[in-house]
Amino acid sequence: MIDPAILRTDPDRLRESQRRRGESVELIDELVAADVAKRDAQQRFDELRNEQKNLGKQIGPLQGALKKAADDESRVAAQAELDALMATAQDLAERVKAAEAEAAEAGARVDTLWLQVSNLVNLESPVGGEADFVVVAEAGTPRDFGAEGFAPRDHVELGELLGAIDITRGAKVSGSRFFYLTGPGAMLEFALLNLAMQQAAAHGLVPVITPALVLPSAMEGTGFLGQAAENVYRIESDDMYLVGTSEVPLAGFHADEIIDAADLPLRYAGWSSCFRREAGSYGKDTRGIIRVHQFDKVEMFVFCRPEDAEAEHARLLSWEREFVDALELPYRVIDVATGDLGSSAARKFDIEAWIPTQDTYREITSTSNTTEFQARRLRIRMRDEKGTRPLATLNGTLCAMPRVIVAILENHQQADGSVVVPVALRPFMGGLEVITPT
Repeated sequence: MIDPAILRTDPDRLRESQRRRGESVELIDELVAADVAKRDAQQRFDELRNEQKNLGKQIGPLQGALKKAADDESRVAAQAELDALMATAQDLAERVKAAEAEAAEAGARVDTLWLQVSNLVNLESPVGGEADFVVVAEAGTPRDFGAEGFAPRDHVELGELLGAIDITRGAKVSGSRFFYLTGPGAMLEFALLNLAMQQAAAHGLVPVITPALVLPSAMEGTGFLGQAAENVYRIESDDMYLVGTSEVPLAGFHADEIIDAADLPLRYAGWSSCFRREAGSYGKDTRGIIRVHQFDKVEMFVFCRPEDAEAEHARLLSWEREFVDALELPYRVIDVATGDLGSSAARKFDIEAWIPTQDTYREITSTSNTTEFQARRLRIRMRDEKGTRPLATLNGTLCAMPRVIVAILENHQQADGSVVVPVALRPFMGGLEVITPT
């Protein structure tokens, strides 16, 4: 959620953000009108409630006067006045109840509309759709396999040769877009997990193993029941959701809490299995393990002062680059365009590794600055010398296992189908230097 004060003082800022995202500008007009209606309804309720309280103050003394009346005439007069006030009080009570219901309905309408509004975009983000990103850095040089005298195999063929990936049996057991990692494939994932957690701990992040099932409040609070809802798995019988990223349980870790500013930033590295329906991806990446329904991931998450968020964003990106550099992969960093941002992100950077057989770069990590958006929804605040106020949250993928494994296999393959293990992973694979075909 965005600071409501912005809606009342600078609604054009919200309209411009929606326009840059390619989302409804008219939604802000609806929200402005609904917010005015909410405040008017609340004011009517408050006025009637005050009137009710003042009337109550009159009834008490009148009841006392009736008991003390010295003669019949006085008692009759006092009773008549009391009856009139009681009739007025009954009518007022009904009006108060109606006004309270109207105010609650108006408030619910505003809350519903706010949930449809995405975070304010950073004005430095490029404007446009998926193809309008800006490349901000490149590292490494893609290999010229032609000069080396052989055509590269894709990760599916390599996985079969090495006994590392079994897609056929994954489909047999679970359907399309599922797979097994076996032998050296499984060892590669464990090695990546260990390297990622080792690096995270070295930088002071607290390792966390998160729940894979969360309540609707956590999913909604992080913004995943909006535009991303179609890709979320819901367990209807229990009204719970399978997470598509440990960002969700990590964000919810401090929900409804007030954190002392002296303890900030709080940085975590969460591991979880992730589940995505991949709705709308029919026909895309049907071969291999680039786009799948279940995968494992190490996700970084930060709680910090809002004024420190941009510096934390740069720090998360540098840690992601450090990890990819250790894997000896050619890659580029892109500034994601506004129309391709998730609803909670104000700005997002992706790291895309070179995939030789696709002759293109593909995303393997990303990091987003979500400013105060998620914290406001999850009621996470900080307390400092200025008082109590929302803090900022950020997230960054350190390692999404399947895509990183794809990049390693394809970039480090040799003519005979073997794959050279990156030096940084060898200590976690028993010193193995080369994975050879079975």
